[in-house]
Amino acid sequence: MSQANPLLVPELREMLDTNDVENIKLFCEAEHPAIIADFLSALEPVEIFEILKHTNLQLQAKIISHLTEDTQVAVVEIMGKLEIAKLLGEMAHDDRADIFKQLSKKLQNLILPALAQAEREDIRRLASYEEGTAGAVMTSDYATLALHLTTSEAVEVLRQVAPDKETIYYTYILDDNRKLLGMVSLKDIIVATKDTPLSEIIETDIAYAMVSDHQEDVAHKMRKYDIIALPVLNEDESMVGIITFDDIEDVIVEEATIDFHSLGAISQPTDGELSGIDMRDTSILLMVRKRLPWLLILVFVNIISGAGIAHFESTIQAVVALVFFLPLLIDSGGNAGSQSSTLMVRALATGQAKMSDWLYLLTKEVLVASILGLGMGLAASVLGFWRGGPEIALIVSLTMACIVVFGSLVGMSLPFLLNKLKLDPATASAPLITSLADIGGILIYFNIATYFLKDKIG
Repeated sequence: MSQANPLLVPELREMLDTNDVENIKLFCEAEHPAIIADFLSALEPVEIFEILKHTNLQLQAKIISHLTEDTQVAVVEIMGKLEIAKLLGEMAHDDRADIFKQLSKKLQNLILPALAQAEREDIRRLASYEEGTAGAVMTSDYATLALHLTTSEAVEVLRQVAPDKETIYYTYILDDNRKLLGMVSLKDIIVATKDTPLSEIIETDIAYAMVSDHQEDVAHKMRKYDIIALPVLNEDESMVGIITFDDIEDVIVEEATIDFHSLGAISQPTDGELSGIDMRDTSILLMVRKRLPWLLILVFVNIISGAGIAHFESTIQAVVALVFFLPLLIDSGGNAGSQSSTLMVRALATGQAKMSDWLYLLTKEVLVASILGLGMGLAASVLGFWRGGPEIALIVSLTMACIVVFGSLVGMSLPFLLNKLKLDPATASAPLITSLADIGGILIYFNIATYFLKDKIG
Protein backbone atom coordinates (compact mmCIF):
# COMPACT_ATOMS: atom_id res chain seq x y z
CA MET A 1 0.00 0.00 0.00
CA SER A 2 1.10 3.54 -0.75
CA GLN A 3 2.83 6.09 1.44
CA ALA A 4 1.75 9.67 0.87
CA ASN A 5 4.30 11.69 -1.08
CA PRO A 6 3.43 15.44 -1.02
CA LEU A 7 6.14 16.43 -3.51
CA LEU A 8 3.76 17.13 -6.45
CA VAL A 9 0.71 18.32 -4.51
CA PRO A 10 0.93 21.98 -5.69
CA GLU A 11 1.34 20.93 -9.35
CA LEU A 12 -1.51 18.42 -9.15
CA ARG A 13 -3.86 20.94 -7.58
CA GLU A 14 -2.94 23.50 -10.21
CA MET A 15 -3.82 20.96 -12.93
CA LEU A 16 -7.20 20.47 -11.29
CA ASP A 17 -7.83 24.20 -10.91
CA THR A 18 -7.04 24.83 -14.58
CA ASN A 19 -8.75 21.62 -15.76
CA ASP A 20 -5.50 20.59 -17.49
CA VAL A 21 -6.82 17.22 -18.66
CA GLU A 22 -3.93 16.50 -21.01
CA ASN A 23 -1.26 16.85 -18.32
CA ILE A 24 -3.38 14.93 -15.82
CA LYS A 25 -3.47 12.01 -18.25
CA LEU A 26 0.27 12.28 -18.86
CA PHE A 27 0.93 12.33 -15.12
CA CYS A 28 -1.13 9.18 -14.51
CA GLU A 29 0.62 7.33 -17.34
CA ALA A 30 4.16 8.58 -16.63
CA GLU A 31 5.10 6.16 -13.83
CA HIS A 32 4.15 2.81 -12.37
CA PRO A 33 0.67 2.89 -10.76
CA ALA A 34 2.23 2.32 -7.33
CA ILE A 35 4.30 5.52 -7.66
CA ILE A 36 1.29 7.48 -8.93
CA ALA A 37 -0.65 6.22 -5.90
CA ASP A 38 2.09 7.55 -3.60
CA PHE A 39 1.68 11.06 -5.05
CA LEU A 40 -2.12 10.92 -5.07
CA SER A 41 -2.25 9.77 -1.44
CA ALA A 42 -1.20 13.25 -0.34
CA LEU A 43 -4.41 14.69 -1.83
CA GLU A 44 -7.96 14.66 -0.50
CA PRO A 45 -10.16 11.77 -1.72
CA VAL A 46 -12.30 14.09 -3.85
CA GLU A 47 -9.15 15.42 -5.54
CA ILE A 48 -7.94 11.87 -6.21
CA PHE A 49 -11.30 11.08 -7.78
CA GLU A 50 -11.17 14.20 -9.98
CA ILE A 51 -7.74 13.17 -11.29
CA LEU A 52 -8.55 9.50 -11.83
CA LYS A 53 -11.76 10.14 -13.74
CA HIS A 54 -9.63 11.55 -16.59
CA THR A 55 -7.78 8.23 -17.01
CA ASN A 56 -8.95 4.98 -18.57
CA LEU A 57 -10.75 2.46 -16.38
CA GLN A 58 -7.95 -0.11 -16.43
CA LEU A 59 -5.40 2.40 -15.16
CA GLN A 60 -7.84 3.69 -12.54
CA ALA A 61 -8.16 0.15 -11.18
CA LYS A 62 -4.40 -0.34 -11.01
CA ILE A 63 -3.75 2.97 -9.23
CA ILE A 64 -6.60 2.52 -6.74
CA SER A 65 -5.36 -0.98 -5.87
CA HIS A 66 -2.13 0.62 -4.59
CA LEU A 67 -3.87 3.13 -2.30
CA THR A 68 -4.40 2.42 1.39
CA GLU A 69 -7.70 0.73 2.25
CA ASP A 70 -9.24 3.78 3.90
CA THR A 71 -8.28 5.97 0.91
CA GLN A 72 -9.67 3.39 -1.51
CA VAL A 73 -13.01 3.37 0.27
CA ALA A 74 -13.13 7.18 0.53
CA VAL A 75 -12.51 7.53 -3.24
CA VAL A 76 -14.93 4.78 -4.25
CA GLU A 77 -17.72 6.23 -2.10
CA ILE A 78 -17.55 9.44 -4.15
CA MET A 79 -18.36 7.54 -7.34
CA GLY A 80 -21.81 6.61 -8.61
CA LYS A 81 -22.91 2.98 -8.39
CA LEU A 82 -22.40 2.33 -12.12
CA GLU A 83 -18.90 3.82 -11.98
CA ILE A 84 -18.09 1.62 -8.98
CA ALA A 85 -19.43 -1.47 -10.74
CA LYS A 86 -17.29 -0.79 -13.80
CA LEU A 87 -14.22 -0.13 -11.64
CA LEU A 88 -14.67 -3.35 -9.65
CA GLY A 89 -15.04 -5.26 -12.90
CA GLU A 90 -11.53 -4.14 -13.92
CA MET A 91 -9.85 -4.94 -10.60
CA ALA A 92 -8.15 -8.16 -9.54
CA HIS A 93 -10.65 -10.48 -7.88
CA ASP A 94 -9.09 -10.30 -4.41
CA ASP A 95 -8.61 -6.51 -4.55
CA ARG A 96 -12.22 -5.81 -5.48
CA ALA A 97 -13.48 -8.17 -2.78
CA ASP A 98 -11.33 -6.34 -0.19
CA ILE A 99 -12.76 -2.96 -1.23
CA PHE A 100 -16.31 -4.31 -1.33
CA LYS A 101 -16.03 -5.59 2.26
CA GLN A 102 -15.03 -2.10 3.45
CA LEU A 103 -18.08 -0.39 1.96
CA SER A 104 -21.26 0.26 3.88
CA LYS A 105 -24.06 -2.33 3.61
CA LYS A 106 -26.25 0.26 1.90
CA LEU A 107 -23.66 0.92 -0.80
CA GLN A 108 -22.98 -2.80 -1.23
CA ASN A 109 -26.65 -3.43 -1.89
CA LEU A 110 -26.72 -0.63 -4.47
CA ILE A 111 -23.63 -1.91 -6.30
CA LEU A 112 -24.41 -5.64 -6.52
CA PRO A 113 -27.30 -5.36 -9.01
CA ALA A 114 -25.08 -3.28 -11.32
CA LEU A 115 -22.47 -6.04 -11.53
CA ALA A 116 -22.47 -8.93 -13.96
CA GLN A 117 -23.75 -12.11 -12.35
CA ALA A 118 -20.35 -13.86 -12.43
CA GLU A 119 -18.64 -10.88 -10.80
CA ARG A 120 -21.44 -10.54 -8.25
CA GLU A 121 -21.18 -14.18 -7.16
CA ASP A 122 -17.40 -14.03 -7.08
CA ILE A 123 -17.37 -10.95 -4.85
CA ARG A 124 -20.00 -12.41 -2.54
CA ARG A 125 -18.03 -15.62 -2.15
CA LEU A 126 -14.66 -13.98 -1.55
CA ALA A 127 -16.15 -11.42 0.83
CA SER A 128 -17.85 -14.15 2.89
CA TYR A 129 -14.66 -15.65 4.30
CA GLU A 130 -13.62 -14.73 7.82
CA GLU A 131 -10.89 -12.11 8.15
CA GLY A 132 -7.47 -13.54 8.86
CA THR A 133 -8.10 -16.79 6.98
CA ALA A 134 -6.73 -18.09 3.68
CA GLY A 135 -10.13 -17.54 2.09
CA ALA A 136 -10.03 -13.84 2.93
CA VAL A 137 -6.71 -13.23 1.16
CA MET A 138 -7.03 -15.56 -1.82
CA THR A 139 -8.06 -14.66 -5.36
CA SER A 140 -10.29 -16.73 -7.61
CA ASP A 141 -8.35 -15.41 -10.60
CA TYR A 142 -6.18 -18.41 -11.48
CA ALA A 143 -5.41 -20.47 -14.57
CA THR A 144 -6.41 -24.10 -15.13
CA LEU A 145 -5.60 -26.64 -17.83
CA ALA A 146 -7.05 -29.99 -18.85
CA LEU A 147 -4.87 -33.01 -18.21
CA HIS A 148 -5.25 -34.37 -21.77
CA LEU A 149 -3.61 -31.32 -23.40
CA THR A 150 -0.11 -31.31 -24.84
CA THR A 151 2.38 -28.60 -23.94
CA SER A 152 1.88 -26.79 -27.26
CA GLU A 153 -1.89 -26.79 -26.72
CA ALA A 154 -1.37 -25.59 -23.15
CA VAL A 155 0.69 -22.64 -24.39
CA GLU A 156 -2.15 -21.59 -26.70
CA VAL A 157 -4.67 -21.77 -23.85
CA LEU A 158 -2.43 -19.77 -21.53
CA ARG A 159 -1.80 -17.17 -24.22
CA GLN A 160 -5.56 -16.52 -24.38
CA VAL A 161 -6.29 -16.44 -20.65
CA ALA A 162 -3.07 -14.76 -19.40
CA PRO A 163 -4.31 -11.14 -19.61
CA ASP A 164 -7.14 -11.90 -17.16
CA LYS A 165 -5.26 -14.07 -14.66
CA GLU A 166 -3.31 -13.16 -11.55
CA THR A 167 -0.44 -15.42 -12.58
CA ILE A 168 0.21 -18.16 -15.11
CA TYR A 169 3.57 -19.27 -13.73
CA TYR A 170 1.69 -22.05 -11.94
CA THR A 171 -1.30 -23.61 -13.70
CA TYR A 172 -3.57 -26.10 -11.97
CA ILE A 173 -5.05 -29.34 -13.27
CA LEU A 174 -8.56 -30.08 -11.98
CA ASP A 175 -10.98 -32.93 -12.56
CA ASP A 176 -14.66 -32.50 -13.48
CA ASN A 177 -15.55 -31.85 -9.81
CA ARG A 178 -12.80 -29.22 -9.46
CA LYS A 179 -10.71 -31.53 -7.32
CA LEU A 180 -7.03 -30.62 -7.49
CA LEU A 181 -5.07 -33.26 -9.42
CA GLY A 182 -1.82 -31.36 -9.54
CA MET A 183 0.10 -28.45 -11.00
CA VAL A 184 2.36 -27.64 -13.95
CA SER A 185 4.74 -24.71 -14.03
CA LEU A 186 5.20 -22.47 -17.04
CA LYS A 187 8.89 -23.35 -17.00
CA ASP A 188 8.15 -27.08 -17.35
CA ILE A 189 5.68 -26.41 -20.17
CA ILE A 190 8.21 -24.37 -22.13
CA VAL A 191 11.15 -26.72 -21.52
CA ALA A 192 9.22 -29.86 -22.54
CA THR A 193 8.86 -30.80 -26.23
CA LYS A 194 5.74 -29.43 -27.87
CA ASP A 195 3.90 -32.76 -28.06
CA THR A 196 4.55 -33.79 -24.46
CA PRO A 197 1.28 -34.55 -22.64
CA LEU A 198 0.72 -32.58 -19.44
CA SER A 199 0.20 -35.92 -17.70
CA GLU A 200 3.95 -36.50 -18.03
CA ILE A 201 5.05 -33.25 -16.39
CA ILE A 202 2.29 -32.73 -13.82
CA GLU A 203 3.37 -32.39 -10.18
CA THR A 204 0.87 -34.22 -7.98
CA ASP A 205 2.58 -33.84 -4.61
CA ILE A 206 1.98 -30.13 -4.02
CA ALA A 207 1.31 -27.93 -1.01
CA TYR A 208 -2.10 -26.36 -0.54
CA ALA A 209 -4.16 -24.49 2.05
CA MET A 210 -7.74 -24.82 3.24
CA VAL A 211 -10.00 -21.75 3.18
CA SER A 212 -10.20 -21.81 6.98
CA ASP A 213 -6.42 -21.91 7.57
CA HIS A 214 -5.01 -18.89 9.39
CA GLN A 215 -3.24 -16.47 7.05
CA GLU A 216 -0.05 -16.63 9.14
CA ASP A 217 0.08 -20.42 8.70
CA VAL A 218 -0.29 -19.89 4.96
CA ALA A 219 2.65 -17.47 5.01
CA HIS A 220 4.78 -20.05 6.82
CA LYS A 221 3.83 -22.73 4.31
CA MET A 222 4.69 -20.55 1.29
CA ARG A 223 8.00 -19.59 2.85
CA LYS A 224 8.76 -23.24 3.72
CA TYR A 225 8.13 -24.53 0.20
CA ASP A 226 9.53 -21.40 -1.48
CA ILE A 227 6.56 -20.97 -3.84
CA ILE A 228 4.99 -17.84 -5.33
CA ALA A 229 1.41 -19.15 -5.32
CA LEU A 230 -0.51 -21.62 -3.17
CA PRO A 231 -3.80 -23.31 -4.17
CA VAL A 232 -6.71 -23.03 -1.73
CA LEU A 233 -9.32 -25.75 -1.24
CA ASN A 234 -12.75 -25.55 0.40
CA GLU A 235 -14.28 -28.00 2.88
CA ASP A 236 -15.22 -30.30 -0.04
CA GLU A 237 -11.57 -30.26 -1.16
CA SER A 238 -12.53 -28.45 -4.36
CA MET A 239 -10.14 -25.74 -5.54
CA VAL A 240 -11.57 -22.27 -5.04
CA GLY A 241 -8.59 -19.94 -5.38
CA ILE A 242 -4.90 -19.21 -5.01
CA ILE A 243 -2.85 -17.04 -2.71
CA THR A 244 0.01 -15.23 -4.41
CA PHE A 245 3.23 -14.00 -2.88
CA ASP A 246 2.32 -10.31 -3.16
CA ASP A 247 -0.81 -10.91 -1.08
CA ILE A 248 1.00 -13.00 1.52
CA GLU A 249 3.72 -10.36 1.76
CA ASP A 250 1.06 -7.91 2.96
CA VAL A 251 -0.02 -10.53 5.50
CA ILE A 252 3.55 -10.94 6.76
CA VAL A 253 3.88 -7.16 7.22
CA GLU A 254 0.50 -7.00 8.98
CA GLU A 255 1.30 -9.90 11.31
CA ALA A 256 4.74 -8.49 12.09
CA THR A 257 3.17 -5.12 12.91
CA ILE A 258 0.68 -6.75 15.25
CA ASP A 259 3.46 -8.73 16.94
CA PHE A 260 5.58 -5.62 17.43
CA HIS A 261 2.60 -3.78 18.90
CA SER A 262 1.94 -6.71 21.23
CA LEU A 263 5.56 -6.75 22.33
CA GLY A 264 5.24 -3.05 23.10
CA ALA A 265 1.98 -3.59 25.04
CA ILE A 266 -0.13 -1.71 22.50
CA SER A 267 -3.77 -2.73 22.10
CA GLN A 268 -4.65 -4.52 18.88
CA PRO A 269 -6.82 -2.93 16.17
CA THR A 270 -10.57 -3.36 16.25
CA ASP A 271 -12.81 -3.81 13.23
CA GLY A 272 -12.48 -0.94 10.81
CA GLU A 273 -9.08 0.17 12.06
CA LEU A 274 -5.77 -0.19 10.29
CA SER A 275 -3.52 -3.01 11.43
CA GLY A 276 -0.72 -0.54 12.01
CA ILE A 277 -0.38 2.88 13.60
CA ASP A 278 0.86 5.61 11.28
CA MET A 279 2.90 7.79 13.63
CA ARG A 280 2.43 10.82 11.36
CA ASP A 281 -1.28 10.70 10.68
CA THR A 282 -2.85 8.80 13.59
CA SER A 283 -4.80 11.04 15.97
CA ILE A 284 -3.57 11.66 19.51
CA LEU A 285 -6.81 10.19 20.89
CA LEU A 286 -6.36 6.91 18.99
CA MET A 287 -2.72 6.57 20.08
CA VAL A 288 -3.72 7.16 23.71
CA ARG A 289 -6.54 4.60 23.38
CA LYS A 290 -4.14 2.03 21.96
CA ARG A 291 -1.47 2.46 24.64
CA LEU A 292 -3.39 3.28 27.81
CA PRO A 293 -5.17 -0.06 28.60
CA TRP A 294 -2.01 -2.13 28.99
CA LEU A 295 -0.23 0.65 30.86
CA LEU A 296 -3.11 0.83 33.37
CA ILE A 297 -3.00 -2.94 33.83
CA LEU A 298 0.74 -2.81 34.41
CA VAL A 299 0.31 -0.04 37.00
CA PHE A 300 -1.75 -2.41 39.14
CA VAL A 301 0.65 -5.29 38.48
CA ASN A 302 3.52 -3.11 39.70
CA ILE A 303 1.67 -2.43 42.95
CA ILE A 304 2.80 -5.94 43.91
CA SER A 305 6.40 -4.74 43.58
CA GLY A 306 5.65 -1.93 46.02
CA ALA A 307 4.02 -4.37 48.42
CA GLY A 308 7.12 -6.59 48.21
CA ILE A 309 9.39 -3.69 49.14
CA ALA A 310 7.11 -2.70 52.03
CA HIS A 311 7.21 -6.27 53.36
CA PHE A 312 11.00 -6.10 53.67
CA GLU A 313 11.06 -2.63 55.22
CA SER A 314 12.99 -3.87 58.27
CA THR A 315 15.72 -5.34 56.03
CA ILE A 316 16.06 -2.05 54.15
CA GLN A 317 16.23 -0.04 57.39
CA ALA A 318 18.96 -2.32 58.73
CA VAL A 319 21.14 -2.05 55.60
CA VAL A 320 20.26 1.06 53.61
CA ALA A 321 22.99 0.26 51.07
CA LEU A 322 20.69 -2.43 49.64
CA VAL A 323 18.51 0.25 48.03
CA PHE A 324 21.42 1.39 45.87
CA PHE A 325 21.46 -1.95 44.02
CA LEU A 326 17.70 -2.38 43.65
CA PRO A 327 17.27 -0.65 40.23
CA LEU A 328 20.40 -2.36 38.89
CA LEU A 329 19.22 -5.83 39.86
CA ILE A 330 15.57 -5.73 38.88
CA ASP A 331 16.31 -3.96 35.58
CA SER A 332 18.80 -6.71 34.72
CA GLY A 333 16.08 -9.33 35.27
CA GLY A 334 13.65 -7.40 33.08
CA ASN A 335 16.24 -6.96 30.35
CA ALA A 336 17.13 -10.65 30.36
CA GLY A 337 13.43 -11.58 30.26
CA SER A 338 12.72 -9.22 27.38
CA GLN A 339 15.60 -10.69 25.38
CA SER A 340 14.44 -14.25 25.99
CA SER A 341 10.80 -13.39 25.22
CA THR A 342 11.71 -11.66 21.96
CA LEU A 343 13.73 -14.66 20.78
CA MET A 344 11.00 -17.11 21.74
CA VAL A 345 8.12 -15.14 20.19
CA ARG A 346 10.11 -14.93 16.99
CA ALA A 347 10.86 -18.67 17.06
CA LEU A 348 7.21 -19.58 17.64
CA ALA A 349 6.01 -17.13 14.97
CA THR A 350 8.35 -18.55 12.32
CA GLY A 351 7.78 -22.19 13.25
CA GLN A 352 11.39 -22.65 14.45
CA ALA A 353 10.06 -23.73 17.86
CA LYS A 354 7.07 -25.90 18.75
CA MET A 355 5.32 -26.83 21.98
CA SER A 356 7.16 -30.18 21.99
CA ASP A 357 10.47 -28.24 22.17
CA TRP A 358 9.62 -26.57 25.50
CA LEU A 359 11.55 -28.89 27.83
CA TYR A 360 14.64 -28.91 25.62
CA LEU A 361 14.58 -25.12 25.23
CA LEU A 362 13.93 -24.69 28.96
CA THR A 363 17.04 -26.72 29.79
CA LYS A 364 19.05 -24.81 27.23
CA GLU A 365 17.80 -21.47 28.57
CA VAL A 366 18.72 -22.44 32.14
CA LEU A 367 22.29 -23.09 31.02
CA VAL A 368 22.53 -19.92 28.95
CA ALA A 369 20.91 -17.76 31.65
CA SER A 370 23.16 -19.28 34.33
CA ILE A 371 26.27 -18.36 32.38
CA LEU A 372 24.90 -14.86 31.76
CA GLY A 373 23.89 -14.51 35.42
CA LEU A 374 27.28 -15.63 36.73
CA GLY A 375 29.05 -13.17 34.44
CA MET A 376 26.77 -10.31 35.44
CA GLY A 377 26.93 -11.38 39.09
CA LEU A 378 30.72 -11.21 39.01
CA ALA A 379 30.55 -7.67 37.60
CA ALA A 380 27.94 -6.65 40.19
CA SER A 381 30.05 -8.06 43.05
CA VAL A 382 32.68 -5.42 42.35
CA LEU A 383 30.09 -2.69 42.94
CA GLY A 384 28.76 -4.53 45.99
CA PHE A 385 32.20 -4.75 47.53
CA TRP A 386 32.80 -1.05 46.84
CA ARG A 387 29.49 0.07 48.41
CA GLY A 388 29.09 -2.35 51.29
CA GLY A 389 31.95 -4.79 51.69
CA PRO A 390 32.21 -8.53 51.07
CA GLU A 391 28.84 -9.42 52.59
CA ILE A 392 26.93 -7.03 50.32
CA ALA A 393 29.06 -8.16 47.35
CA LEU A 394 27.98 -11.77 47.98
CA ILE A 395 24.31 -10.80 48.25
CA VAL A 396 24.37 -8.67 45.11
CA SER A 397 26.27 -11.19 42.98
CA LEU A 398 24.09 -14.12 44.08
CA THR A 399 20.93 -12.10 43.54
CA MET A 400 22.07 -10.98 40.10
CA ALA A 401 22.64 -14.58 39.00
CA CYS A 402 19.25 -15.72 40.36
CA ILE A 403 17.33 -12.76 38.90
CA VAL A 404 18.81 -13.16 35.42
CA VAL A 405 17.89 -16.86 35.43
CA PHE A 406 14.40 -16.08 36.73
CA GLY A 407 13.76 -13.29 34.21
CA SER A 408 15.06 -15.42 31.33
CA LEU A 409 12.83 -18.36 32.27
CA VAL A 410 9.77 -16.12 32.56
CA GLY A 411 10.55 -14.54 29.20
CA MET A 412 10.99 -17.94 27.56
CA SER A 413 8.07 -19.76 29.20
CA LEU A 414 5.30 -17.16 28.96
CA PRO A 415 5.10 -17.24 25.12
CA PHE A 416 4.87 -21.05 25.31
CA LEU A 417 2.09 -20.83 27.90
CA LEU A 418 0.12 -18.35 25.79
CA ASN A 419 0.62 -20.53 22.71
CA LYS A 420 -0.69 -23.54 24.66
CA LEU A 421 -3.78 -21.51 25.63
CA LYS A 422 -4.35 -20.67 21.92
CA LEU A 423 -3.43 -17.02 22.52
CA ASP A 424 -0.98 -14.90 20.55
CA PRO A 425 2.52 -15.50 22.03
CA ALA A 426 3.39 -11.89 21.14
CA THR A 427 1.09 -10.69 23.94
CA ALA A 428 3.95 -11.72 26.23
CA SER A 429 4.97 -8.10 25.80
CA ALA A 430 8.23 -6.59 26.98
CA PRO A 431 6.48 -4.39 29.61
CA LEU A 432 4.59 -7.42 30.97
CA ILE A 433 7.75 -9.53 31.14
CA THR A 434 9.59 -6.65 32.79
CA SER A 435 6.84 -6.21 35.41
CA LEU A 436 6.84 -9.92 36.28
CA ALA A 437 10.64 -9.94 36.42
CA ASP A 438 10.54 -6.88 38.71
CA ILE A 439 8.19 -8.60 41.16
CA GLY A 440 10.27 -11.77 41.18
CA GLY A 441 13.49 -9.80 41.40
CA ILE A 442 12.40 -7.84 44.47
CA LEU A 443 11.30 -10.99 46.27
CA ILE A 444 14.52 -12.83 45.37
CA TYR A 445 16.76 -9.89 46.34
CA PHE A 446 15.28 -9.16 49.73
CA ASN A 447 14.85 -12.81 50.68
CA ILE A 448 18.53 -13.44 49.97
CA ALA A 449 19.48 -10.22 51.79
CA THR A 450 17.30 -11.10 54.78
CA TYR A 451 18.87 -14.56 55.01
CA PHE A 452 22.46 -13.31 54.97
CA LEU A 453 21.78 -10.21 57.15
CA LYS A 454 19.49 -11.78 59.74
CA ASP A 455 21.94 -10.94 62.51
CA LYS A 456 21.90 -7.23 61.64
CA ILE A 457 18.12 -7.12 61.20
CA GLY A 458 17.56 -8.57 64.62
